[in-house]
Amino acid sequence: MPAHPAPASTFDAVIVGAGVGGLYALYRLRKLGLKLRVFEAGGDVGGTWYWNRYPGCRCDVESLEYSYSLSDELQQDWHWPERYGTQPEILRCINHVADRFDLRRDIEFNTRVKEAVFDGNTNTWTVTTDTGRVVSARFCIMATGNLSTPRTPGYPGLERFRGKWYHTGLWPHDGVDFTGLRVGVIGTGSSGVQSIPIIARQARHLYVFQRTANFSLPARNAAMDPAKERTHKAEYPARRRAAFDTPFGIAGYPPPVKSALEASDEERRRIYETKWAEGGSISFLYSFTDLLVNKEANDTASGFVRQKIRATVKDPKTAELLCPSDHPIGTKRLILDTEYYETYNRDNVTLVDIRSKPITEFTVTGLRTTDADYELDAIVFATGFDAMTGAMKEIDIHTDAGQSIEEKWRYGPRTYLGIMVAGFPNLFMITGPQSPGVKSQMILACEQHVDWIADCLQHLREHGLVRIEAEPEAEDAWVRHNNEVADRTLYPLANSWYVGANIPGKPRVFMPYVGGVTAYKKKCDEVAARGYEGFRLVAGGEMHRFAAQ
Repeated sequence: MPAHPAPASTFDAVIVGAGVGGLYALYRLRKLGLKLRVFEAGGDVGGTWYWNRYPGCRCDVESLEYSYSLSDELQQDWHWPERYGTQPEILRCINHVADRFDLRRDIEFNTRVKEAVFDGNTNTWTVTTDTGRVVSARFCIMATGNLSTPRTPGYPGLERFRGKWYHTGLWPHDGVDFTGLRVGVIGTGSSGVQSIPIIARQARHLYVFQRTANFSLPARNAAMDPAKERTHKAEYPARRRAAFDTPFGIAGYPPPVKSALEASDEERRRIYETKWAEGGSISFLYSFTDLLVNKEANDTASGFVRQKIRATVKDPKTAELLCPSDHPIGTKRLILDTEYYETYNRDNVTLVDIRSKPITEFTVTGLRTTDADYELDAIVFATGFDAMTGAMKEIDIHTDAGQSIEEKWRYGPRTYLGIMVAGFPNLFMITGPQSPGVKSQMILACEQHVDWIADCLQHLREHGLVRIEAEPEAEDAWVRHNNEVADRTLYPLANSWYVGANIPGKPRVFMPYVGGVTAYKKKCDEVAARGYEGFRLVAGGEMHRFAAQ
């Protein structure tokens, strides 16, 4: 006979995921006195920074910005050793937060949520895990992350390969030594660009299999400047507030004041050279006002970076292959690197163009393209993730009315503010699709969403409300707005993971909100101030309706 699930434990809220967002949700909602349970698939806290341990893994936002603001004591005490945090250092900080605020006692690790079903009669969610745990809660909060579902391409024959293979998003915790090996790296997105220079220094020979060239800028990483750290920490409260008045949620970069087309060739060159020497992606995109909305203006920046690539890479043929030609700079996630292009000047590194000569299959000893066989001892898949929707759709989320997230999002995600989905009451998302999450400083984005959710739950409690649900009309209006904003930019010109282009068969829908953190937070605050405009709220069987304007 089939085993019966254990009786359900009851909580006020279940949080799925113990990454940056899930931990902050646990911290923040505890302050409301809620009874909480967090389920985390990994063996410990950290989310992205727990799983992604590949060589060279590092944040592309400066350490002093990419940090929690939940405690002034914490942010004053914590010392970041470098301008950009490494994966081990960021994970150390996240672990410190979990210990400092005693968060682990409410987390079940090595536990993956398999199903979440809403009961409209009791207005509760029942959550079932792969360990057989069954719990119920009034609210379910999905902190599943935007880049948490690794994708390995479906090339035939991988099971025949006798060497070892790895995915950058599922890296062995004890590391990998490539010394003396023939290594193939497939993919030149962020994880590929970060890991390739380090693997090249170890490997006997490194083959980089590139389908699409991506723009990368120098990070100019260095040891933390003590004077800069002191100044930043002295200004933390003001800088945190100022970050919400910026497009990317990062303060400290003077906004541009003129179009690239208004500047002379000499002035443009001088500005781009200054930004190139400074390092960082936000600074470069802030060179002029119109780099992300005007193709002619963007061409000046794209052309500058291509010139830098050609000047750095000695072999002209390799340099041209590394020059992106199919998308404007900044319309894909702009990568930061340390000596990425210089790596192709090494004698033990070969760039293979798999756009013109695709991989056909894996063999016992390596892989085969349409024109050659490559003998390999190890393969690294730097092939990215089923971004923004993958983790949610891996869970069977449905209601007793019969609708599932899988069905609802069949033609692309639909949300209201990236926080809730019409038809799924009491289900919240942290940095869901159609919010600025991946186009902003992620910790700030997580904190903003969690603070909004916490204030919402407090409002519901104070007013005796047991249910909140996004109005379909409000959702439709927000999706239209998200698309209209994107269409006013150059972003849709790129076949990026922002539109799901890296996943075969995934609907092409532009998923992030690119109207900027300033406009987004203003909208969220207005919605709350107007009594949660665009949501249906229920108390004691009576429905309180607040229509979106």
